[in-house]
Amino acid sequence: MKTKFTLFLMLTSALFLFSSCATIFSKSVYPVTFNTNPPGAKIIIQDRDKETVFEGTTPATVNLDASAGYFKKAKYTITFIKDGYQTKTIPVYAKLDGWYFANLLIGGAIGMLIIDPASGAMYKLDPLYITETLIPETAQKKKRELKIYSINNIPDAWKEHLVLVKE
Repeated sequence: MKTKFTLFLMLTSALFLFSSCATIFSKSVYPVTFNTNPPGAKIIIQDRDKETVFEGTTPATVNLDASAGYFKKAKYTITFIKDGYQTKTIPVYAKLDGWYFANLLIGGAIGMLIIDPASGAMYKLDPLYITETLIPETAQKKKRELKIYSINNIPDAWKEHLVLVKE
């Protein structure tokens, strides 16, 4: 009977000593859904090191890591491209997961300093659904230019608005 109690006490202690809350109650990879209005835009996702982690078209659901390494949260740059529309780029950042702080109660230092940071579960991605409205390209985006006309080549209607500039 004493052996069973000792074994139970050791297992319970090990559970509390070697557990980490975010790793148990959360996850380190999140499915993020990307939509555009209008649909069918090309989507390029790059991580914090400018490495392309996904390329496709919207709508798309992509599994993204919340961590970029030990104690390093993920950061992504999402670019939407569609002919006839302005290119749109948005950032997506990982945030600290609230379950990480439960280590103060039951996970202890091992969960807080080793397990959750190593598993990546100390961070979470939010939002998990991103919808972007693409803006049509218009004449307003036209480049400004300077044109120089000879006095003989301008329309007569413009001539009445001319101003003499003295040297």
